[in-house]
Amino acid sequence: MMRSLVLILAASTALAGCSLAPKYARTELPVPPSLPVGDAYLRQSEATLPAITYRDVFKDPRLQQIIVQALANNRDLRVAAANIAATRAQYRIQRADLLPQVDANGRYTYSGGGNGTRNTVTSGTGGTGTGGNTGTGTGTGNTGTGTGGVGTGGTGTSTGSVVSSSSSNSAFSVDLGTTAFELDLFGRIRSLTSAALDRYFATEAAARATRLTLVGDIADAWLTYASDQSLLKIAQDTVTSSQRSVTLTNARLRGGVAPRTDLRQAQQILFTAQSDLAQQRTALAQDVNALQLLVGAPVDATLLPASIEQALPTVATLPAGLDSSILLRRPDVVESEYQLRATNAEIGAARAELFPKISLTGILGFASTSLTSLFSGGAFNYSVAPSVSYPIFRAGAGIAGVAYSKAQRDAALATYEKTIQTAFQETADALARQGTIADQLKANQNFSEAALDTYRLSDARYRGGIDTFLNSLDAQRSLYTAQRNLVATQLVGASNRVTLYRVLGGDSTLETTAGGPQPVTMSGAPRAETD
Repeated sequence: MMRSLVLILAASTALAGCSLAPKYARTELPVPPSLPVGDAYLRQSEATLPAITYRDVFKDPRLQQIIVQALANNRDLRVAAANIAATRAQYRIQRADLLPQVDANGRYTYSGGGNGTRNTVTSGTGGTGTGGNTGTGTGTGNTGTGTGGVGTGGTGTSTGSVVSSSSSNSAFSVDLGTTAFELDLFGRIRSLTSAALDRYFATEAAARATRLTLVGDIADAWLTYASDQSLLKIAQDTVTSSQRSVTLTNARLRGGVAPRTDLRQAQQILFTAQSDLAQQRTALAQDVNALQLLVGAPVDATLLPASIEQALPTVATLPAGLDSSILLRRPDVVESEYQLRATNAEIGAARAELFPKISLTGILGFASTSLTSLFSGGAFNYSVAPSVSYPIFRAGAGIAGVAYSKAQRDAALATYEKTIQTAFQETADALARQGTIADQLKANQNFSEAALDTYRLSDARYRGGIDTFLNSLDAQRSLYTAQRNLVATQLVGASNRVTLYRVLGGDSTLETTAGGPQPVTMSGAPRAETD
């Protein structure tokens, strides 16, 4: 008899092979097939973007050390890790409904009485489950009977069945069984399990997106600190030079050689540089604060760059393939795709709700008036109680549930396509900037060199009495502006390389982890077929 029950349970598991979820397929990308090329874009080979790590792009050991520290301490990454653990647990909880829950129950009953009164004392323990109804037991005289509850969906609570009859004053019983195990004939539980798994994968992709963003933000903050260091040096040099001009002009004024306007104009450049100097000191302090927030711990000052000229060559240019399908590996795109898959699977679960639910309750038990003979052949008993539940009238709630899940799928599909379009736009913008930044940087370098030479010549002519002081001041202002513009352009160029690293989402250390989602193929964007 026990073998019969085991065979029934095995058959119920084998029957759970049907799914009402729509077939999941892929459609064309909602963007042009290739990233743009032209005057504003660099022509690259059409090879797929190679696997890289952040160490291949950010080559400065100091920046690498800061990134490693951030990956260990950043609080956003800790939140992402906790979210992964939570969704993994939710998936395991949902997956457990695919298998029956087996509970054990033991009971001891003692009865006795006198003066026309019979007293019964019963004690016992049993396992409990989730879902279904709780069974109840009643006893009369020396005979005890029990019934197990029958519920719907998932697994239920089993208190077993006790059948014993004896003229003695005590009885023992032990039973093992499952209550209200749903036979997943229409794939409801399997669809919900697939949805839970896809949401787990989506959470992992979100964590990779968080990490990718963090690495890029740290690189940007590090480079910003470098540019502010360069601007600080420019302000300090200008203050020193302006102070000499003010001292010289003041002496010429006292000697009756220079007018007061020359002194005031020299002081304007000095005061401007002093103001910028104070502002740059504030900016540097704020840059350190921003880095410490990203890292989640204090940052060693020896790991910070001395200037943007020193930091710029340490950031490598990332080669970009022209095939726009490389965007499908961006973590945010992967996350959106798994969310779409999850909503597609939930349609199958909603459809299955329209069909009957078949549940199975099975119990194996032993009952005896003596503990020593509890497991003898005559003490064995069993019961199997299949049940069917079918909703007759729900005021259209079942059909509305299917419509709701389809609407959620359509929204997820639109979100997925918008994510791809956004990724395309971000990448195209970054490539456009990469294609022109070299020319702009070269022009600004030439302009700065010309401004420096002009200032030296004008200052020499003024000191030699050949040129006016106004020309010298104008040359000094132009040099100051040119040097600051050059630093800003260098920062833009370095940040553009960081942006390309981030928008292409190609860090191999952020790819699939063990047990996580598999790499996405490049055959097009996913879609859920209409019914």
